[in-house]
Amino acid sequence: MSNVKHYDTIVAPLITEKATMAAEQNQVIFRVPLNATKPEVKEAVEALFEVKVKAVNTLRQKGKTKRFRGIVGRRNDFKKAIVTLEEGYSIDVTTGL
Repeated sequence: MSNVKHYDTIVAPLITEKATMAAEQNQVIFRVPLNATKPEVKEAVEALFEVKVKAVNTLRQKGKTKRFRGIVGRRNDFKKAIVTLEEGYSIDVTTGL
């Protein structure tokens, strides 16, 4: 796979309170496209960050229905990938790629 495809697979890191607690267990959470598979995510993370991936767990987050000034809207659905790294490897998501 080319680097362009890897950049399309990893959309953005998720930086939340839960994600920073997961970083203590050597896990990093990324936002990925809805059609991304676990092997694609694993290959992209290993190529872009030069680390060894132990496991990849994915989940689909359904978009919430929200109101703004009485108008009903809906957030987009998205997919999260929880990437567990091998011992001795780490990714600092606060720095740019």
